[in-house]
Amino acid sequence: MKRSTLLLTLALMAATPAAFASSFAGTSAGTSAGGSSASSDASSDSSSGGDDKVVLAARDDAAGFVATDGAIRGAQLEAALRHLRDHVPQARDASDLELAQAILAK
Repeated sequence: MKRSTLLLTLALMAATPAAFASSFAGTSAGTSAGGSSASSDASSDSSSGGDDKVVLAARDDAAGFVATDGAIRGAQLEAALRHLRDHVPQARDASDLELAQAILAK
């Protein structure tokens, strides 16, 4: 694995725990609707909560992109690539293929 791909994969993996934690915010049993709404708003405003959902949603598109050596580009992958380049400094210099591989490795 190239060094840049490895660094990018590690950066993406570092963001994962926070995203999973925010994904469950406000969903525990006994939470009032108001509390759930406030938690949802807070998690959607956080940088890792929404970011990770965009990246995880692109896994199928990333698999198709990698399998076809870049011939198939899905809308979810495009959104994830754009999002990663906006929020992960290491992603700015990575190729689309490297980013797709990093998404799959996550």
